[in-house]
Amino acid sequence: MRGVAPPQGECLQRYLSLLLFLVLVLGGGLLIGFATLPGAWYASLAKPSFNPPNWIFAPAWTLLYVLIAVAGWRTWLRDPAGTAMKIWGAQLVLNFVWSPIIFGAKMMGPALVIIVLLLAVIALFIASVWTRDRLAAWLFVPYAAWVAFATLLNASLLWLN
Repeated sequence: MRGVAPPQGECLQRYLSLLLFLVLVLGGGLLIGFATLPGAWYASLAKPSFNPPNWIFAPAWTLLYVLIAVAGWRTWLRDPAGTAMKIWGAQLVLNFVWSPIIFGAKMMGPALVIIVLLLAVIALFIASVWTRDRLAAWLFVPYAAWVAFATLLNASLLWLN
C-alpha cells in the first residue's frame, strides 16, 4: 500500500543488506587496494601529462565503491537473481581483478583488456537498469567516467612503457 512504511523487521533487513553490500564492495576494494599497492614499479614508469596525483586515488575509489554498493543493493532488492544483478556481479569481479593484474603481476596489456571489458560491463549495467531504476543507473555514471579515464591512463602507460 502506497504511503505505508514497511514493518520494522523488514526495514531492518533492508538496511542490514545495504550494510553487507557496503562491506563487500568497500571491504573488498580496500583489501585488494592495500594488497596490491602500486609501489616502486609504478613510480618508475613514464607517465602521461594527465596522470593525477597519487593521493586522489584512495578518496575517488572510496566514493565510487559506496556508489557501486548502493546501486548493487538497489538492484538486488528489485531482483536478486536477475540479469542486472548478474551484470553488477560481473563488473565487481572485473574491478577486483584489475589491480592485481596491473600492480601485482605488472601486466599492463592484460590489465588494459580487463579494464576495457569493465567499462563495457559498466555501460551494460547502466543500460540494463535505466528504465527500472534510474537512480541505480545514475550512481554508475561517475564510475563509468572514472573507469573511462583509468582506461585511457592504462593505455597511455602501456604505450609509454
